[in-house]
Amino acid sequence: MRSGARLRRWVARARLSSLRTTFTVSFAAVAAAVTVLVGFLSYDAAARLVRVDQQTVFEGVVQDLLDEVRHSALTPADFATADADGGPRDELIRPSGTVVQVLGPDASVVDRGHPPLPVGADDRRIAAARTAGQLVEHRDVDVGDGMYRVATVSLGDGRGAVQIAQEFSDTEDLLRELQQRTVLLVGAVVIAAGLFGWWLARRITSRLVRLAGAAEDVARTGRLGIQVPVAGYDEVARLGRSFDRMLGRLAQSEEDQRRLVQDAGHELRTPLTSLRTNISMLRRIDELPPAVRGELVADLAQESRELTDLVNELVDLAAGQSDREPLQRVALADIAEDVAVAARRRTGRAVTVRVSGDTVVDGRPGALQRALSNLVDNAAKFDRGGSEPIDIVVTGVGMPVGASAGAGTGVGSGAAVRVEVLDRGPGIAEEDLDRVFDRFYRAPDARSLPGSGLGLSIVREVAAAHGGDPFARRREGGGSAIGFTVGGGDGGDGGSGG
Repeated sequence: MRSGARLRRWVARARLSSLRTTFTVSFAAVAAAVTVLVGFLSYDAAARLVRVDQQTVFEGVVQDLLDEVRHSALTPADFATADADGGPRDELIRPSGTVVQVLGPDASVVDRGHPPLPVGADDRRIAAARTAGQLVEHRDVDVGDGMYRVATVSLGDGRGAVQIAQEFSDTEDLLRELQQRTVLLVGAVVIAAGLFGWWLARRITSRLVRLAGAAEDVARTGRLGIQVPVAGYDEVARLGRSFDRMLGRLAQSEEDQRRLVQDAGHELRTPLTSLRTNISMLRRIDELPPAVRGELVADLAQESRELTDLVNELVDLAAGQSDREPLQRVALADIAEDVAVAARRRTGRAVTVRVSGDTVVDGRPGALQRALSNLVDNAAKFDRGGSEPIDIVVTGVGMPVGASAGAGTGVGSGAAVRVEVLDRGPGIAEEDLDRVFDRFYRAPDARSLPGSGLGLSIVREVAAAHGGDPFARRREGGGSAIGFTVGGGDGGDGGSGG
């Protein structure tokens, strides 16, 4: 059993770890994709800009040389030495550090460049050209340890030519270094994103781990009173609070069920014991006097009725007070009239109905009628004299300040309505006013009377299901006033009475 529990906990942690790993990898993947894209676009733009700029500068130098040799009859000697006043050679070197090498008429090197530039067949042909400004251009020429662009321009009339070169290998080395740094930066960002994602995932899933642990403890032990760890205000915290509330409701439901079973067992024991005793006497019924036999049969009938009533009340409570009955607009005044008619027929008592205000509410008519019937039956049971009628008072008191229809119950009401039943019986003792709505509670002076002790408990359940409260008070001049409100909270101190 213990190994099985450990295995279940390990599987749960593995799933949460998988969620943590998934979150970490996803976070790192998104960061990597964004960083690689930005790095690639940045490097491409920078490399393109540097190369285009370098090529533009070289092309400008070549064009200046072409313009100069076409408009002036220059000789190799003009380019062979630097001029203190800034000669043609200086004009070529100054813009971008261009390498200049001068060729004579026979393509011999008159002034060697630094580094020396190679002289090919095309260069010798250009040096002997009769027209000034002829051009031959070489790309990617290997000179020493670097790569150069080389252009050869004729001076005309076979006087020779000028070679100019621009190194681009150092630029490529710079771009290659930039590329390496970009890759390193991308790697660093990915690692940092992965670490941050792992930390963030661990921070988020740690609460899920604790919540899963609490759920596993509930499943393993069956105890609903386990403390659920809740922290923060995000979705995980909301899940924790919802789970905690759910456990609270389940624990309350379990406690109510346990208490109901215990109370029902206690209450059922008395009529069942009496029934067994009376049934055992039936074996000697022929030996009993007629009066005793009549009393025995009457007692059996009474006990059977009480047992039937008790079972019916228990079924109603266990069924949740007909919560499946649909809500509808219902007039409590009409329900009161129907209850009064049924009570007159059943008890032979005078039952009056007094109505004031708007009594239309959103409710379950069957449950409301059952609650009002229980109140009238309770009044008829205790008011045995019957000298005065039983009064049903239904009062529409409007929406109370700060209340909302059906607050906290899901049952709406257009207005708060107060229902009470008045009788002239012995009344309720002050110490019993707060307990008459408890399940199976019966006041000491009422324990000899028939009843299950569940009638007023059902009244409380119906009132709570309709957003109201039950109330009970002593009536001036003797008797009791017991009732409930629908959608309006406690109404025990006000309203009609008398």
